[in-house]
Amino acid sequence: MRRILLTLIVTLTALTARAEGERAGEFDYYVMALSWSANWCALEGDERNSPQCDASEDHGWILHGLWPQFHRGYPSYCKTAQRAPSRRMTGEMADIMGTGGLAWHQWNKHGTCTDLSAQDYYALSRKAYATVIRPTVFRKLDRTVKLPASVVEDAFIKDNPHLTRDTITITCRQGYIQEARICLSKSLTPVPCGRDVIRDCTLKDAVFTPLR
Repeated sequence: MRRILLTLIVTLTALTARAEGERAGEFDYYVMALSWSANWCALEGDERNSPQCDASEDHGWILHGLWPQFHRGYPSYCKTAQRAPSRRMTGEMADIMGTGGLAWHQWNKHGTCTDLSAQDYYALSRKAYATVIRPTVFRKLDRTVKLPASVVEDAFIKDNPHLTRDTITITCRQGYIQEARICLSKSLTPVPCGRDVIRDCTLKDAVFTPLR
């Protein structure tokens, strides 16, 4: 009986952490994820020959996505009556998202949960991206460096006084700075992140790759 109860608790916890097929429009706030493109390219993008990694693109902090979030967990792949975006729509997002393929994936997994049309979801994503100043100091790097992840958070807060430490978190992946994740209300004002989001990377020597 005890083993069955433990299995049930683990299953329910997993379902709470990530729900799929939820009803569109039911969520608490947004998480805007900004990814440092050069680090993504070093980790996996170069192997994919992604056009995002072409030096001529000069990508810095790109919009990984605008994600509907619950106070605990998040919905994904929601049931929606909204039409999928056209290839033209996704392609037009490549300037801030790196590729149209990423724009499509973000709509399919996250945009469907907003209950917005694809056009409105992309417009809101672009508006959210414009609300935050991406620190230019990282564009000045001329070599790969190692730094505390907290330095990246400090840089965002310095350039965006409306952000506080409970509204932004920095993530790492395989020793690299991965993303800055900023929590926003449905009207795109900063809000405290949920406990499952506000998990700062604690590395003191995270790798940061310069622009190509």
